[in-house]
Order: sequence, then C-alpha cells, then structure tokens
Amino acid sequence: MESGHVPLQTEMTEFVPNGKHAEAMSLGAALPIESGRFNENQNNQAELEEFLPHVNDSKKQRFTDFEGKTSFGMSVFNLSNAIMGSGILGLAYAMANTGIILFLFLLTAVALLSSYSIHLLLKSSGIVGIRAYELLGFRAFGTPGKLAAAIAITLQNIGAMSSYLYIVKSELPLVIQTFLNLEEKTSDWYLNGNYLVVMVSVGVIFPLALMKQLGYLGYASGFSLSCMVFFLISVMYKKFHIPCPLPERDLNGTLMSNFSLAEGESSVIYQNGHTPAAETLDSMCAPRMFNINTQTAYTIPIMAFAFVCHPEVLPIYTELKEPSKRKMQHVSNISISVMYVMYFLAALFGYLTFYDQVDSELLHTYSKVDPFDLLILCVRVAVLVAVTLTVPIVLFPVRRAIQHMLFQNKQFSWVRHTLIAVILLTLINLLVIFAPTILDIFGIIGATSAPCLIFIFPAIFYIRIMPKDEEPMKSTPKILAACFAGLGVLFMIMSLSFIIIDWTTGSGKPGGSH
Repeated sequence: MESGHVPLQTEMTEFVPNGKHAEAMSLGAALPIESGRFNENQNNQAELEEFLPHVNDSKKQRFTDFEGKTSFGMSVFNLSNAIMGSGILGLAYAMANTGIILFLFLLTAVALLSSYSIHLLLKSSGIVGIRAYELLGFRAFGTPGKLAAAIAITLQNIGAMSSYLYIVKSELPLVIQTFLNLEEKTSDWYLNGNYLVVMVSVGVIFPLALMKQLGYLGYASGFSLSCMVFFLISVMYKKFHIPCPLPERDLNGTLMSNFSLAEGESSVIYQNGHTPAAETLDSMCAPRMFNINTQTAYTIPIMAFAFVCHPEVLPIYTELKEPSKRKMQHVSNISISVMYVMYFLAALFGYLTFYDQVDSELLHTYSKVDPFDLLILCVRVAVLVAVTLTVPIVLFPVRRAIQHMLFQNKQFSWVRHTLIAVILLTLINLLVIFAPTILDIFGIIGATSAPCLIFIFPAIFYIRIMPKDEEPMKSTPKILAACFAGLGVLFMIMSLSFIIIDWTTGSGKPGGSH
C-alpha cells in the first residue's frame, strides 16, 4: 500500500451519511475547507475523504432512512453503555479488598485519567480530520500503528464480549431455575447455559449486530442503562434488609441465624466452645476505610478496565449531531461521571451489605441468603438484559478493525458486514462454551490491550500527530502525554507481574471482570 493511501470506501462511510461532511468537520482544530475540499496535500486528502467523503449537497447519498445524526442524549446513552461492563458486579469485592477511602481514590483517579485520554483522542482526530482509532494509528506510525491499534481493539473487545456472555451462561439458568421453583439444577436443556447462550446470541445479539449505524442502538443502550439503574436501586434497598452476619441454611434450606438468641444475648458457638468478644462481632460488620491484602493488587485492573470505552468514542463522535470536539468531550464527561457514580454506589452498598463475605460476583452473594428472592430474580433479569444489549455496541469497533485490517479497499457490503458478525459471535460463543476457564486469557488481554487503548496509544498518537510548530516536544501538553504513556507502561508491567506471580504461586484468582 502506498504511503498516505487509504481505502476509499469502508464501513465507516456510513458514519457521516448524506454528504454533510463540512458540518461534521467543525472541530476545534479542523482543517480549513476550500470549495468543498480540504486544503491539504494530495496524500492526506485521500485519507480524509475515506471518513468524510465529499458529496455534492445536490446529490446527497442516503444509505438508510436514518439521517446519520445522533442526538446528544442518545450519544450519552451509547457511550455510557460502552463504558458499563460486567466489572460492576465485581466492584463490591474490589472495595472489600481496598477499603472505602482507597477505593474511592482509585476509582476517581481512573475516571479522570480516562477523561484525559479521550481528550487526547479527540484532539488528535481534530487535527487530521480522522475519526477512527485505527486510522489515527496509521497517521501516526503508518501500517504498524494501524495494525497495533486494530489488534488491541479486537482482543480487548472480544474479551469484553466473552465476559458478558459468560454472565448470560451462568445467570440465565439460575433465573429459569428460580422461575420453575427448582431446588436443584437438572440436566434439562433449558437449564444448560451452553444452549442458552447460543440462543441469546442468535435471537437477540445477532439482529442488533446487523445494524449499520450505532445511532440505532441508542434506544437499546438507554434501556440497558435503565436495567443497571434498577440493579443499583435494588442493591441499595437490600442493604437495609439483609442482616449481618449472613444467616446460614440448614439441610432443608431453612434460614438459620448465625447467632442463637437467648435472653436478649447473642452467642456464636465455636469448636472450642468459646464465644467471640463483642468487639470481634462488631468488626465482622464494620466497614474498613483502608485495607491492604494479597487481593488488593487485583482490584486495580478491575476498576481500570471498568472505564474502557475508547474504541467506541470516535465512531460515536462521527454520528453525533452537529459534531465538535467540545461537544463530544461533554458527552464523554457526562458518560464517565454517570458511570462513576453508579460504580461507586453499587460497590459501596454491596460492600456494606456483605462486608468481607462479599463474593467476586455480587449477585452470587445474594443467593446465599435466599435463592428464590423475587427482587433478586428481577435484578438478575435486568443485568442479563443490560449485558446482552451491550454486546452489539462492543462488536461495532471490532468489526471496523477487521475491515481496516483485511478489506481496506472494499466498498460496503451487506454480505461481508453480516459474515463478520457471524464469525465473531461464533468465535465468542466457542470461547464461552468450551474454555474451562478464561480468567487467565482475560488477564493477559486486559493487562496488555486495555493499557494500550486507555493510556499508551492516545498519548503517543497525540505526541506524533500534533505539529511540532504548535506544540514542541518540550511543551507541557506533550510532556503530560509522555508521562501518561509511561503510566500505561507501568500499569501493564504491574498487571502482568501480578498475573505471573499468581500463576507461579498458585494463589486464588481474583474476581470480577470487565
């Protein structure tokens, strides 16, 4: 491929339909326009026209009946849904292993760093008029940069989609079992998670994955977020209705208190016949502000990966109505803020309900109290709906990355569009069904691709793309970007080190995933 030459038509052409490219280019540092063409050298022009094709207003090209202009609110829904991951179920476990204050500090730091990372991406895209993560890599480092970004996006999002479908595989049989009021799981096909995850993929996820534009998924994203709000409200409600310590169950499934109440006094019988002191009982149900243990190091990736949304930022930016860098930054800041509040409240009330007894998957902990609880049943259904509707959002950038890697000079094709979705969903279903455990796979993917997408790539792309006459290498913005990239490298080394130590020592796996 010649330098500067980029495919003339790809799936991304749908992101700015109807030829309204001039409006879409109203960025903070957008290139000037003369006579409907970018005032840019010939090599750069072909690259820009791939994503913002010049079409005479009198001959507007319409791909669908959709105008290709997603509202501000729908963009917030889409990006919030992209941020929200299965990691929300593991944040209470993370708080139990860090303490409330340390957790809040780490969560705040990750949210602010994620917002800054999006700022770098938007500023870089505004300089060159490109709104695809892979093409920013191409502009910065040529083909190696594009391939590195595409591979990182593919690995990260395949891991994320697999974690979502693992929730479907594990939670949907429990929902059906509760509906049928079965004490124990049977071998019937409708309680087999492998069958159910395939049915959900074919019946729900695949049709949504065929959508040509992310804007269409705004309504699904809004409904998905509503489900997670219901999950959050239920967690807060249950905190005031579940005793501490947790009651235990006898062989007949009847709830028994851990404490035998007699004459107004409580006692806990131990094997040695002694009863613990009152302060020991209080410590079991007292929140910790700071907590450091062997599992604390694993909670940092859980929180960091909970804000991975960067591959979806630029496509959502392109479909935004009357797009500008400032407006898209507002979309990002609102989305991150909303998810920050939801993450913290879900972690806080989940932790204050179970304290150190919280499981790595919060919903499993509620089953210890009452597996037939109607509210928790509804919460399980809500979480299943939320993660199921998130999969198509995450699939979009993976398909685009594959398009750029394998079909660079091809015009849009419904056959190819559909075939890539089929192959991706088939691969992910095989991972979910046949892999005995993919925690190690998730760990490696998360420790390599996520730091690249959040920290390293946005920073080095910005340093490379920003003209030196505007910002010299020793300027404050570029020094900050370099430090940001260094933080990503440090985070990657730290995460990989903990994973290797965990493998070699054979210690327990951490819970939670994005």
